[in-house]
Formats: sequence, C-alpha cells, structure tokens
Amino acid sequence: MMTVIVNEAWENPLLSLANEAWLSVHPADRRDQADVALLEHAYNHCEAITAYHSRSFHLASGLMKPEARRAVRALYAFCRTTDDIVDVSGVKAPTLLEIWRERSLSWRPPQHDLVAVAWADTRAKYALPHRYAEQLIDGVARDLYQTRYETFEDLTTYCYGVASTVGLMSMHITGYESEEAVRYAVKLGVALQLTNILRDVAEDWERGRMYLPQDELKAYGLSESDITAGVAQGLYDDRWRQFMVFQIARARQIYEEAWPGLNLLHPQGRFAIAAAATFYRAILDDIKAHDYDVFSRRAYVGKWGKVRRLPSIWWQTRRTH
Repeated sequence: MMTVIVNEAWENPLLSLANEAWLSVHPADRRDQADVALLEHAYNHCEAITAYHSRSFHLASGLMKPEARRAVRALYAFCRTTDDIVDVSGVKAPTLLEIWRERSLSWRPPQHDLVAVAWADTRAKYALPHRYAEQLIDGVARDLYQTRYETFEDLTTYCYGVASTVGLMSMHITGYESEEAVRYAVKLGVALQLTNILRDVAEDWERGRMYLPQDELKAYGLSESDITAGVAQGLYDDRWRQFMVFQIARARQIYEEAWPGLNLLHPQGRFAIAAAATFYRAILDDIKAHDYDVFSRRAYVGKWGKVRRLPSIWWQTRRTH
C-alpha cells in the first residue's frame, strides 16, 4: 500500500504559475461604463446558470455580500461556459473555444453574450489579473488533446489550470490579508479538483478521459480494463477499494493543509469559501460510505447535509480570525 505524502515537488511548479499570473498587469483604465440594465440582466443570467449547474456553489456563494455574490457567480458562469464548450461541442470545440477566449477576455464583449458582459465587469471591478483567466482556458483546453496523466505531479498541473485558478480569482473578489494566501488557494483548488475526479470517474470515462494517475493505478494492480468493468458492469474489488482509500486520504490531507489559508481571507468571504470547501470534502465521505462505488452512482451531499453543517463552519471561521 502506498503512503500518503504531500510532496512539495508538485507545489512549487504550481506556485510559479500562480506568481507569474499574479504579476500580469490589469489595464484598469479600460473599464467602460456599461449599461446598468444590461449589467443587471447579465448578472441575473449568471446567477441562473450557477443555480442550475451547482447547488453547492450557489448555496455557498449566497453567504457572501450581494456585490461579491454577483461577481463570483459571474466567475462561475465564465468557468461553466468554458467547460461546456469543450465537453459538448464535439469537433467544433477548438474553434469555438478560441472564439470564446477572445470574447471572454475582451473588455468590450458583444452585448448579446451576457456571461461575457458580466465577466468583463467583474474582471474590471476587482482588478483580476488577466493571466488567471487565460490559464483557466488553457487548463480546460487540455481536455481536447490529453486524456491520461502518468503521475500525480502531472495531474496537479491540470488541477491548477481548471481549479486553482478559480480559487485565485475568487480570492481577489472576496479580499485577502496577505499574498501568502496564494499558496493556500492553489492547494484548495487541487483538493477540490481531486474530489471532482474521484466522484466523476464513470462520467469522465464515458467521455474518453481518465484523470487517475496511471502509475498509482499500476501500484494497486489496476488497469484500464478494471475501470471498464466498473463503469460497464459495476464490478470492482479490494484493489479498487484500497486505491480509493489512498486517493481520498491524500485529498483530505491537502484540504487540511489548505484550511489555514482561510485566516488570510477577509471575513466577508471566509465563511462562503469554507462552506464550499466543506461541502466538497463531504463528497469524499459519501464515496467512502457507499463502499467506494463511483461507478453505479454519483456521490453527493444533499441540501440538508449542507445546511446542517453551516453552524459548525461558521463557528470554525469565526475562530480562525
């Protein structure tokens, strides 16, 4: 059995990416005065996208003050749109993604693209380093040409692109006390994406992708034929269980290491980020409770499971300050 070790070998390259993006200049003077009614419509559209696609994020972001809530939901809609282009556009995906890249990074997007309108306003209002958005698009684009990852270190680069960048942009919206928060945002993003990967093994497999590190599968005597058997027939054994025990333990450890970063966020955003992290971490508990079966069911935490955790989360975030 492999021992869980969170190795700085994977952290340092990700921090280099984050620091490079941090220094990207924000052209604050390019913010236009957008039509108030159009902006209201655009932000409402982003709110609807968030409510439909992610009940967890919708609930967690609802704990923020109205202005920040609108902004993080615009961020979610930007991410969701990027994902959807890659996942559902087929052979047109590369072309559509390049069109979206130009539009979503523009300071003057077409008024009919409500997500791009709200997102441009959010980027300008919170002076988001533009490189983070570019890195996210690049990270999601990897799904167009890479479907396997040999090592965990390789996988964390993908996790940074599609998830840590979201945390880094969220950090600018919620506010932070110190640039040291960058390290924790990177870690939390990795933990969140690892949770997604463990939950969505079957869904990803059906799309022709597998994010589980190849060398770690081999270490537990597993191969792609075992994943096929799990997805097609719901068949798995103790090799899979032990593999998942290891994966979940590592994800939990990264959550633990990321948690102190909440101390470095402004109080208005701390509760919401803590709630989102706690809701996602609870998915790992659900996977374990169902004997590591991620083939015949999709692990989740119900609304009551989230709501009943809120008082404890609130108390923990009060104590961290």
